[in-house]
Amino acid sequence: MSSNTSPKTINNFINGEFVASSTTFEKRSPVNNEVIANVAEASREDVNAAVTAARAALRGNWAKMPTSDRSDMLYAIANEMTRRFDDFVDAEASDTGMPASVAKHAFVPRGAANFKIFADMVKNVPTECFEMATPDGKGALNYAVRRPVGVVGVICPWNAPLLLMTWKVAPALACGNTVVVKPSEESPQSAALLGEVMKAVGVPDGVYNVVNGFGPDAAGEFVTTHQGVNAITFTGETRTGTAISKAAAVGARPVSLEMGGKNAGIIFADCDFDAAIEGTMRSTFVNTGQVCLGTERLYVERPIFEKFVKALKSSAENMKIGAPFEPGVGMGPMISQEQRDKVLSYYKKAVEEGATVVTGGGIPDLGAALAQGAWVQPTIWTGLPETAAVLREEIFGPCCHITPFDTEEEVLELANNTSYGLSATLWTRDLSRAHRLSGALEAGVVWVNSWFLRDLRTAFGGMKQSGIGREGGVHSLEFYTELKNICIKL
Repeated sequence: MSSNTSPKTINNFINGEFVASSTTFEKRSPVNNEVIANVAEASREDVNAAVTAARAALRGNWAKMPTSDRSDMLYAIANEMTRRFDDFVDAEASDTGMPASVAKHAFVPRGAANFKIFADMVKNVPTECFEMATPDGKGALNYAVRRPVGVVGVICPWNAPLLLMTWKVAPALACGNTVVVKPSEESPQSAALLGEVMKAVGVPDGVYNVVNGFGPDAAGEFVTTHQGVNAITFTGETRTGTAISKAAAVGARPVSLEMGGKNAGIIFADCDFDAAIEGTMRSTFVNTGQVCLGTERLYVERPIFEKFVKALKSSAENMKIGAPFEPGVGMGPMISQEQRDKVLSYYKKAVEEGATVVTGGGIPDLGAALAQGAWVQPTIWTGLPETAAVLREEIFGPCCHITPFDTEEEVLELANNTSYGLSATLWTRDLSRAHRLSGALEAGVVWVNSWFLRDLRTAFGGMKQSGIGREGGVHSLEFYTELKNICIKL
Protein backbone atom coordinates (compact mmCIF):
# COMPACT_ATOMS: atom_id res chain seq x y z
CA MET A 1 0.00 0.00 0.00
CA SER A 2 1.40 3.39 -0.92
CA SER A 3 1.29 6.33 1.50
CA ASN A 4 -1.18 8.26 -0.67
CA THR A 5 -3.81 5.50 -0.63
CA SER A 6 -6.77 6.21 1.62
CA PRO A 7 -7.57 3.50 4.19
CA LYS A 8 -10.57 1.31 3.45
CA THR A 9 -13.67 1.24 5.61
CA ILE A 10 -14.67 -2.26 6.74
CA ASN A 11 -18.06 -2.59 8.40
CA ASN A 12 -19.83 -5.46 10.10
CA PHE A 13 -22.10 -7.58 7.90
CA ILE A 14 -25.42 -8.21 9.64
CA ASN A 15 -28.65 -9.52 8.13
CA GLY A 16 -27.42 -9.02 4.58
CA GLU A 17 -26.22 -5.43 5.03
CA PHE A 18 -22.95 -3.74 5.89
CA VAL A 19 -23.43 -1.94 9.19
CA ALA A 20 -21.25 0.79 10.69
CA SER A 21 -20.48 0.99 14.39
CA SER A 22 -19.90 3.84 16.82
CA THR A 23 -16.38 2.55 17.48
CA THR A 24 -13.66 1.70 14.97
CA PHE A 25 -10.13 0.39 15.14
CA GLU A 26 -7.18 0.63 12.78
CA LYS A 27 -5.83 -2.24 10.76
CA ARG A 28 -2.17 -1.62 9.93
CA SER A 29 -0.14 -3.18 7.17
CA PRO A 30 2.43 -5.68 8.42
CA VAL A 31 4.59 -4.68 5.46
CA ASN A 32 5.14 -1.02 6.37
CA ASN A 33 2.89 -0.31 9.39
CA GLU A 34 0.66 2.11 7.45
CA VAL A 35 -3.05 2.20 8.26
CA ILE A 36 -4.82 0.25 5.51
CA ALA A 37 -8.33 0.07 6.98
CA ASN A 38 -10.62 1.49 9.61
CA VAL A 39 -12.73 -1.37 10.93
CA ALA A 40 -16.10 -1.15 12.67
CA GLU A 41 -15.82 -2.70 16.11
CA ALA A 42 -18.94 -4.66 16.94
CA SER A 43 -20.65 -3.83 20.21
CA ARG A 44 -22.66 -6.28 22.29
CA GLU A 45 -25.76 -4.84 20.60
CA ASP A 46 -24.24 -5.52 17.16
CA VAL A 47 -23.56 -9.13 18.13
CA ASN A 48 -27.11 -9.44 19.46
CA ALA A 49 -28.41 -8.16 16.13
CA ALA A 50 -26.24 -10.65 14.23
CA VAL A 51 -27.40 -13.59 16.36
CA THR A 52 -31.02 -12.47 16.06
CA ALA A 53 -30.68 -12.28 12.28
CA ALA A 54 -29.05 -15.72 12.19
CA ARG A 55 -31.84 -17.24 14.27
CA ALA A 56 -34.51 -15.68 12.06
CA ALA A 57 -32.80 -17.03 8.94
CA LEU A 58 -32.55 -20.45 10.57
CA ARG A 59 -36.30 -20.45 11.23
CA GLY A 60 -36.93 -19.23 7.69
CA ASN A 61 -36.28 -21.07 4.47
CA TRP A 62 -32.56 -21.80 4.80
CA ALA A 63 -32.63 -24.93 6.96
CA LYS A 64 -35.82 -26.08 5.18
CA MET A 65 -34.31 -25.61 1.74
CA PRO A 66 -33.78 -28.89 -0.11
CA THR A 67 -30.21 -30.09 0.26
CA SER A 68 -29.70 -30.00 -3.51
CA ASP A 69 -30.71 -26.32 -3.60
CA ARG A 70 -28.35 -25.40 -0.77
CA SER A 71 -25.63 -27.32 -2.57
CA ASP A 72 -26.27 -25.28 -5.72
CA MET A 73 -26.03 -22.11 -3.63
CA LEU A 74 -22.64 -23.16 -2.28
CA TYR A 75 -21.43 -23.77 -5.82
CA ALA A 76 -22.61 -20.27 -6.72
CA ILE A 77 -20.60 -18.88 -3.80
CA ALA A 78 -17.49 -20.74 -4.97
CA ASN A 79 -17.93 -19.53 -8.55
CA GLU A 80 -18.36 -15.92 -7.44
CA MET A 81 -15.25 -16.23 -5.27
CA THR A 82 -13.35 -17.46 -8.32
CA ARG A 83 -14.67 -14.56 -10.37
CA ARG A 84 -13.34 -12.21 -7.68
CA PHE A 85 -10.14 -14.19 -7.26
CA ASP A 86 -7.82 -11.19 -7.50
CA ASP A 87 -9.83 -9.28 -4.90
CA PHE A 88 -9.42 -12.13 -2.43
CA VAL A 89 -5.69 -12.38 -3.18
CA ASP A 90 -5.32 -8.65 -2.54
CA ALA A 91 -7.28 -8.92 0.71
CA GLU A 92 -5.23 -11.85 2.01
CA ALA A 93 -1.87 -10.33 1.02
CA SER A 94 -2.80 -6.88 2.30
CA ASP A 95 -3.96 -8.08 5.71
CA THR A 96 -1.28 -10.68 6.39
CA GLY A 97 1.70 -9.69 4.24
CA MET A 98 1.92 -13.26 2.88
CA PRO A 99 3.53 -13.62 -0.56
CA ALA A 100 0.89 -13.21 -3.25
CA SER A 101 2.07 -16.51 -4.73
CA VAL A 102 1.00 -18.33 -1.55
CA ALA A 103 -2.42 -16.68 -1.61
CA LYS A 104 -2.84 -17.40 -5.34
CA HIS A 105 -1.73 -21.02 -5.38
CA ALA A 106 -2.92 -22.27 -2.01
CA PHE A 107 -5.13 -20.25 0.26
CA VAL A 108 -7.60 -18.54 -2.09
CA PRO A 109 -8.22 -21.60 -4.33
CA ARG A 110 -8.75 -23.71 -1.20
CA GLY A 111 -11.24 -21.16 0.09
CA ALA A 112 -13.44 -21.65 -2.97
CA ALA A 113 -12.83 -25.41 -3.01
CA ASN A 114 -14.15 -25.72 0.54
CA PHE A 115 -17.61 -24.66 -0.64
CA LYS A 116 -17.61 -27.09 -3.54
CA ILE A 117 -16.44 -30.16 -1.66
CA PHE A 118 -18.97 -29.71 1.16
CA ALA A 119 -21.70 -28.93 -1.36
CA ASP A 120 -21.03 -32.33 -2.91
CA MET A 121 -20.48 -34.17 0.34
CA VAL A 122 -23.68 -33.07 2.06
CA LYS A 123 -25.71 -34.66 -0.75
CA ASN A 124 -24.07 -38.03 -0.17
CA VAL A 125 -23.51 -38.31 3.57
CA PRO A 126 -25.02 -41.55 4.91
CA THR A 127 -27.12 -42.02 8.02
CA GLU A 128 -28.32 -45.38 9.41
CA CYS A 129 -31.33 -47.65 9.58
CA PHE A 130 -31.98 -50.65 11.84
CA GLU A 131 -34.82 -53.16 11.97
CA MET A 132 -35.61 -54.53 15.41
CA ALA A 133 -37.82 -57.20 16.91
CA THR A 134 -40.69 -56.35 19.25
CA PRO A 135 -42.65 -58.56 21.69
CA ASP A 136 -45.72 -58.60 19.45
CA GLY A 137 -43.69 -59.90 16.55
CA LYS A 138 -44.53 -56.97 14.26
CA GLY A 139 -41.17 -55.24 14.71
CA ALA A 140 -40.02 -51.65 14.54
CA LEU A 141 -37.86 -49.57 12.27
CA ASN A 142 -35.20 -47.15 13.52
CA TYR A 143 -33.74 -44.62 11.16
CA ALA A 144 -31.61 -41.51 11.59
CA VAL A 145 -31.94 -38.06 10.05
CA ARG A 146 -29.55 -35.14 10.24
CA ARG A 147 -30.74 -31.71 11.31
CA PRO A 148 -28.78 -28.44 11.58
CA VAL A 149 -27.22 -27.76 14.96
CA GLY A 150 -28.43 -24.14 14.75
CA VAL A 151 -26.57 -20.84 14.88
CA VAL A 152 -22.82 -21.45 14.77
CA GLY A 153 -20.27 -19.01 16.19
CA VAL A 154 -17.17 -19.11 13.97
CA ILE A 155 -14.03 -17.67 15.60
CA CYS A 156 -11.25 -17.36 13.02
CA PRO A 157 -7.47 -16.91 13.13
CA TRP A 158 -5.34 -14.47 11.14
CA ASN A 159 -2.70 -16.71 9.61
CA ALA A 160 -4.81 -18.10 6.73
CA PRO A 161 -7.96 -16.01 7.05
CA LEU A 162 -9.99 -17.12 4.04
CA LEU A 163 -9.02 -20.78 4.01
CA LEU A 164 -9.65 -21.39 7.70
CA MET A 165 -12.87 -19.35 7.77
CA THR A 166 -14.40 -21.16 4.79
CA TRP A 167 -13.22 -24.50 6.21
CA LYS A 168 -15.86 -23.85 8.88
CA VAL A 169 -18.47 -21.70 7.13
CA ALA A 170 -18.85 -24.01 4.11
CA PRO A 171 -19.84 -27.20 6.00
CA ALA A 172 -21.93 -25.20 8.46
CA LEU A 173 -23.99 -23.68 5.63
CA ALA A 174 -24.10 -26.95 3.69
CA CYS A 175 -25.83 -28.57 6.67
CA GLY A 176 -28.44 -25.81 6.90
CA ASN A 177 -26.95 -23.82 9.79
CA THR A 178 -26.52 -20.08 9.93
CA VAL A 179 -23.29 -18.43 11.11
CA VAL A 180 -21.94 -15.46 13.02
CA VAL A 181 -18.29 -15.06 12.04
CA LYS A 182 -15.76 -13.21 14.20
CA PRO A 183 -12.63 -12.80 12.07
CA SER A 184 -9.35 -11.89 13.68
CA GLU A 185 -8.91 -8.17 14.19
CA GLU A 186 -5.67 -8.60 12.24
CA SER A 187 -7.38 -9.93 9.10
CA PRO A 188 -10.89 -8.54 8.58
CA GLN A 189 -10.93 -8.05 4.81
CA SER A 190 -11.69 -11.53 3.46
CA ALA A 191 -14.68 -12.04 5.78
CA ALA A 192 -16.15 -8.74 4.59
CA LEU A 193 -15.45 -9.61 0.97
CA LEU A 194 -17.21 -12.94 1.43
CA GLY A 195 -20.24 -10.97 2.63
CA GLU A 196 -20.28 -9.19 -0.73
CA VAL A 197 -20.14 -12.59 -2.44
CA MET A 198 -23.02 -13.94 -0.34
CA LYS A 199 -25.16 -10.95 -1.21
CA ALA A 200 -24.27 -11.12 -4.90
CA VAL A 201 -25.38 -14.75 -5.29
CA GLY A 202 -28.58 -14.38 -3.28
CA VAL A 203 -27.79 -16.14 -0.01
CA PRO A 204 -30.74 -15.24 2.26
CA ASP A 205 -30.20 -12.38 4.67
CA GLY A 206 -29.00 -13.49 8.10
CA VAL A 207 -27.46 -16.76 6.95
CA TYR A 208 -23.94 -15.29 6.98
CA ASN A 209 -23.04 -12.54 9.46
CA VAL A 210 -19.71 -10.93 10.35
CA VAL A 211 -18.89 -9.05 13.55
CA ASN A 212 -15.45 -7.46 13.85
CA GLY A 213 -13.42 -6.85 16.95
CA PHE A 214 -11.25 -8.37 19.60
CA GLY A 215 -11.48 -11.23 22.08
CA PRO A 216 -12.03 -10.69 25.83
CA ASP A 217 -14.83 -8.28 26.71
CA ALA A 218 -15.34 -7.67 22.99
CA ALA A 219 -16.90 -9.30 19.92
CA GLY A 220 -15.23 -12.67 20.46
CA GLU A 221 -16.52 -13.00 24.01
CA PHE A 222 -19.92 -11.60 23.04
CA VAL A 223 -20.31 -14.35 20.42
CA THR A 224 -19.04 -17.26 22.50
CA THR A 225 -21.10 -16.36 25.59
CA HIS A 226 -24.29 -15.59 23.66
CA GLN A 227 -26.90 -18.21 24.50
CA GLY A 228 -28.49 -17.77 21.07
CA VAL A 229 -25.37 -19.40 19.62
CA ASN A 230 -25.83 -23.18 19.55
CA ALA A 231 -22.29 -24.33 18.72
CA ILE A 232 -18.83 -22.79 18.52
CA THR A 233 -15.94 -23.60 16.22
CA PHE A 234 -12.51 -22.08 16.77
CA THR A 235 -9.01 -22.16 15.34
CA GLY A 236 -6.24 -20.38 17.23
CA GLU A 237 -3.98 -20.54 20.24
CA THR A 238 -4.60 -22.96 23.10
CA ARG A 239 -5.12 -20.26 25.75
CA THR A 240 -7.97 -18.70 23.78
CA GLY A 241 -9.43 -22.12 23.02
CA THR A 242 -9.51 -22.91 26.73
CA ALA A 243 -11.45 -19.72 27.43
CA ILE A 244 -13.92 -20.54 24.65
CA SER A 245 -14.39 -24.05 26.01
CA LYS A 246 -15.30 -22.58 29.40
CA ALA A 247 -17.79 -20.21 27.78
CA ALA A 248 -19.36 -23.02 25.78
CA ALA A 249 -19.88 -25.07 28.94
CA VAL A 250 -22.62 -22.61 29.89
CA GLY A 251 -25.60 -24.07 28.06
CA ALA A 252 -23.70 -27.31 27.31
CA ARG A 253 -22.95 -26.22 23.75
CA PRO A 254 -20.67 -28.29 21.51
CA VAL A 255 -17.26 -26.93 20.56
CA SER A 256 -14.72 -27.78 17.88
CA LEU A 257 -11.27 -26.50 18.84
CA GLU A 258 -8.18 -26.59 16.63
CA MET A 259 -5.45 -25.07 18.76
CA GLY A 260 -1.69 -24.76 19.05
CA GLY A 261 1.12 -27.04 18.04
CA LYS A 262 4.79 -27.66 18.63
CA ASN A 263 5.20 -30.07 15.77
CA ALA A 264 8.12 -32.40 15.20
CA GLY A 265 9.85 -33.11 11.92
CA ILE A 266 11.86 -36.37 11.88
CA ILE A 267 14.48 -36.91 9.18
CA PHE A 268 16.19 -40.28 8.82
CA ALA A 269 19.49 -40.82 7.04
CA ASP A 270 17.82 -42.92 4.35
CA CYS A 271 15.51 -40.07 3.27
CA ASP A 272 15.40 -38.44 -0.13
CA PHE A 273 17.70 -35.68 1.09
CA ASP A 274 16.75 -32.98 -1.42
CA ALA A 275 13.03 -33.63 -0.91
CA ALA A 276 13.49 -33.49 2.87
CA ILE A 277 15.25 -30.12 2.63
CA GLU A 278 12.59 -28.71 0.29
CA GLY A 279 9.76 -30.03 2.45
CA THR A 280 11.33 -28.79 5.66
CA MET A 281 11.90 -25.35 4.17
CA ARG A 282 8.19 -25.17 3.47
CA SER A 283 7.06 -26.59 6.80
CA THR A 284 9.33 -24.22 8.73
CA PHE A 285 9.21 -20.96 6.78
CA VAL A 286 6.06 -20.83 4.61
CA ASN A 287 3.77 -17.95 5.64
CA THR A 288 6.65 -16.72 7.83
CA GLY A 289 6.24 -19.76 10.07
CA GLN A 290 2.73 -18.67 11.00
CA VAL A 291 1.18 -22.07 10.30
CA CYS A 292 -0.28 -24.26 13.03
CA LEU A 293 1.07 -27.32 11.18
CA GLY A 294 4.62 -25.96 10.86
CA THR A 295 7.67 -27.74 12.25
CA GLU A 296 9.56 -25.80 14.91
CA ARG A 297 11.31 -28.93 16.26
CA LEU A 298 13.50 -30.94 13.88
CA TYR A 299 15.19 -34.23 14.74
CA VAL A 300 17.81 -35.44 12.25
CA GLU A 301 19.55 -38.82 12.32
CA ARG A 302 23.17 -38.28 13.29
CA PRO A 303 24.89 -39.54 10.08
CA ILE A 304 23.33 -36.68 8.07
CA PHE A 305 22.96 -34.11 10.86
CA GLU A 306 25.78 -31.76 9.85
CA LYS A 307 24.93 -32.04 6.15
CA PHE A 308 21.25 -31.30 6.85
CA VAL A 309 22.01 -28.26 9.04
CA LYS A 310 24.34 -26.85 6.39
CA ALA A 311 21.83 -27.39 3.56
CA LEU A 312 18.89 -25.92 5.48
CA LYS A 313 21.03 -22.91 6.44
CA SER A 314 21.95 -22.30 2.80
CA SER A 315 18.34 -22.58 1.65
CA ALA A 316 17.09 -20.23 4.37
CA GLU A 317 19.73 -17.63 3.56
CA ASN A 318 18.90 -17.78 -0.15
CA MET A 319 15.17 -17.25 0.42
CA LYS A 320 13.99 -13.82 -0.69
CA ILE A 321 12.22 -11.76 1.97
CA GLY A 322 9.97 -8.94 0.85
CA ALA A 323 6.54 -7.43 0.19
CA PRO A 324 3.74 -9.67 -1.12
CA PHE A 325 3.83 -8.73 -4.80
CA GLU A 326 7.61 -8.51 -5.24
CA PRO A 327 8.76 -11.13 -7.78
CA GLY A 328 10.29 -14.25 -6.28
CA VAL A 329 9.39 -13.47 -2.66
CA GLY A 330 9.48 -16.56 -0.46
CA MET A 331 8.72 -15.00 2.91
CA GLY A 332 6.82 -11.93 4.08
CA PRO A 333 6.54 -10.17 7.45
CA MET A 334 4.95 -11.29 10.67
CA ILE A 335 1.26 -10.40 10.97
CA SER A 336 1.88 -7.48 13.36
CA GLN A 337 4.43 -5.58 15.41
CA GLU A 338 3.15 -7.44 18.48
CA GLN A 339 3.76 -10.84 16.90
CA ARG A 340 7.19 -9.72 15.67
CA ASP A 341 8.15 -8.67 19.19
CA LYS A 342 6.96 -12.02 20.56
CA VAL A 343 9.08 -13.91 18.04
CA LEU A 344 12.11 -11.70 18.68
CA SER A 345 11.73 -12.37 22.42
CA TYR A 346 12.13 -16.09 21.68
CA TYR A 347 15.15 -15.36 19.50
CA LYS A 348 16.66 -13.64 22.53
CA LYS A 349 15.67 -16.50 24.89
CA ALA A 350 17.34 -19.05 22.62
CA VAL A 351 20.66 -17.21 22.85
CA GLU A 352 20.32 -16.73 26.60
CA GLU A 353 19.74 -20.47 27.02
CA GLY A 354 22.89 -21.27 25.06
CA ALA A 355 21.72 -21.94 21.50
CA THR A 356 24.09 -21.96 18.58
CA VAL A 357 22.53 -19.57 16.05
CA VAL A 358 23.07 -21.27 12.70
CA THR A 359 21.48 -18.39 10.81
CA GLY A 360 19.19 -15.44 11.47
CA GLY A 361 18.18 -14.35 14.93
CA GLY A 362 17.34 -10.73 14.17
CA ILE A 363 15.63 -8.27 11.83
CA PRO A 364 16.54 -8.14 8.11
CA ASP A 365 17.56 -4.87 6.47
CA LEU A 366 15.03 -4.35 3.68
CA GLY A 367 15.51 -0.64 3.09
CA ALA A 368 13.75 2.51 4.23
CA ALA A 369 10.40 1.80 2.54
CA LEU A 370 9.88 -1.39 4.58
CA ALA A 371 11.77 -0.43 7.72
CA GLN A 372 8.60 -0.01 9.82
CA GLY A 373 7.20 -3.42 8.87
CA ALA A 374 6.98 -6.49 11.12
CA TRP A 375 10.04 -8.23 9.73
CA VAL A 376 12.17 -10.98 11.26
CA GLN A 377 14.89 -13.20 9.85
CA PRO A 378 14.37 -16.91 9.21
CA THR A 379 16.26 -18.52 12.08
CA ILE A 380 17.81 -21.91 12.81
CA TRP A 381 19.28 -23.05 16.12
CA THR A 382 21.14 -26.09 17.40
CA GLY A 383 22.60 -27.10 20.75
CA LEU A 384 19.69 -26.64 23.15
CA PRO A 385 18.32 -29.19 25.63
CA GLU A 386 14.71 -30.32 25.34
CA THR A 387 13.82 -28.19 28.37
CA ALA A 388 14.59 -24.92 26.55
CA ALA A 389 11.68 -22.53 25.99
CA VAL A 390 12.04 -22.59 22.20
CA LEU A 391 11.57 -26.36 22.29
CA ARG A 392 8.60 -26.34 24.68
CA GLU A 393 6.49 -23.32 23.70
CA GLU A 394 4.79 -22.51 20.39
CA ILE A 395 6.58 -19.54 18.82
CA PHE A 396 4.59 -19.23 15.58
CA GLY A 397 7.46 -17.71 13.67
CA PRO A 398 10.00 -18.63 10.95
CA CYS A 399 12.34 -20.64 13.14
CA CYS A 400 13.36 -24.14 14.14
CA HIS A 401 15.76 -26.00 16.38
CA ILE A 402 17.60 -29.05 15.02
CA THR A 403 18.62 -31.93 17.30
CA PRO A 404 20.54 -35.09 16.30
CA PHE A 405 19.26 -38.54 17.24
CA ASP A 406 20.54 -42.12 17.00
CA THR A 407 17.63 -44.56 17.30
CA GLU A 408 13.92 -44.84 16.51
CA GLU A 409 13.10 -45.27 20.17
CA GLU A 410 15.00 -42.12 21.08
CA VAL A 411 13.41 -39.92 18.44
CA LEU A 412 9.92 -41.21 19.18
CA GLU A 413 10.33 -40.22 22.83
CA LEU A 414 11.69 -36.81 21.83
CA ALA A 415 8.90 -36.12 19.34
CA ASN A 416 6.14 -37.12 21.77
CA ASN A 417 7.63 -35.16 24.67
CA THR A 418 5.28 -32.20 24.29
CA SER A 419 1.94 -31.04 25.62
CA TYR A 420 0.78 -30.54 22.02
CA GLY A 421 -0.19 -33.11 19.40
CA LEU A 422 -1.31 -31.49 16.17
CA SER A 423 0.97 -32.81 13.41
CA ALA A 424 4.29 -34.46 12.63
CA THR A 425 6.40 -35.06 9.54
CA LEU A 426 8.53 -38.10 8.84
CA TRP A 427 11.13 -38.44 6.11
CA THR A 428 12.33 -41.97 5.35
CA ARG A 429 12.44 -44.52 2.51
CA ASP A 430 11.84 -47.40 4.94
CA LEU A 431 8.17 -48.32 4.56
CA SER A 432 8.03 -50.45 7.70
CA ARG A 433 9.62 -47.71 9.77
CA ALA A 434 7.17 -45.18 8.33
CA HIS A 435 4.21 -47.29 9.45
CA ARG A 436 5.70 -48.05 12.88
CA LEU A 437 6.44 -44.45 13.76
CA SER A 438 3.34 -42.94 12.16
CA GLY A 439 1.16 -45.09 14.39
CA ALA A 440 3.19 -44.30 17.50
CA LEU A 441 3.50 -40.54 17.06
CA GLU A 442 1.07 -38.64 19.29
CA ALA A 443 -0.28 -36.31 16.63
CA GLY A 444 -3.58 -35.94 14.83
CA VAL A 445 -1.97 -35.67 11.39
CA VAL A 446 1.24 -37.39 10.27
CA TRP A 447 2.87 -36.73 6.90
CA VAL A 448 5.37 -39.18 5.47
CA ASN A 449 7.73 -37.75 2.82
CA SER A 450 5.48 -34.71 2.36
CA TRP A 451 3.96 -31.78 4.20
CA PHE A 452 0.62 -29.95 3.97
CA LEU A 453 -0.72 -32.52 1.53
CA ARG A 454 -4.45 -32.51 2.33
CA ASP A 455 -7.39 -34.47 1.02
CA LEU A 456 -10.35 -32.43 2.23
CA ARG A 457 -12.34 -35.59 2.94
CA THR A 458 -9.96 -36.76 5.68
CA ALA A 459 -10.06 -36.10 9.43
CA PHE A 460 -8.11 -33.11 10.68
CA GLY A 461 -7.49 -32.14 14.30
CA GLY A 462 -5.12 -32.46 17.22
CA MET A 463 -4.44 -34.51 20.33
CA LYS A 464 -3.55 -33.28 23.83
CA GLN A 465 -3.64 -29.47 24.05
CA SER A 466 -3.87 -29.12 20.27
CA GLY A 467 -7.61 -29.44 20.16
CA ILE A 468 -10.94 -31.18 20.56
CA GLY A 469 -12.83 -32.77 17.68
CA ARG A 470 -12.10 -33.32 14.02
CA GLU A 471 -12.82 -31.31 10.88
CA GLY A 472 -12.87 -32.41 7.27
CA GLY A 473 -15.23 -34.52 5.21
CA VAL A 474 -17.96 -36.31 7.10
CA HIS A 475 -16.25 -35.36 10.38
CA SER A 476 -17.21 -31.73 9.78
CA LEU A 477 -20.76 -32.71 8.92
CA GLU A 478 -21.04 -34.64 12.18
CA PHE A 479 -20.22 -31.50 14.15
CA TYR A 480 -22.57 -29.24 12.22
CA THR A 481 -25.57 -31.57 12.47
CA GLU A 482 -27.61 -33.22 15.18
CA LEU A 483 -28.30 -36.89 14.45
CA LYS A 484 -31.90 -37.69 15.35
CA ASN A 485 -33.17 -41.27 15.69
CA ILE A 486 -36.79 -41.96 14.71
CA CYS A 487 -38.37 -45.22 15.87
CA ILE A 488 -41.47 -46.41 13.95
CA LYS A 489 -43.51 -49.20 15.46
CA LEU A 490 -44.74 -51.43 12.65
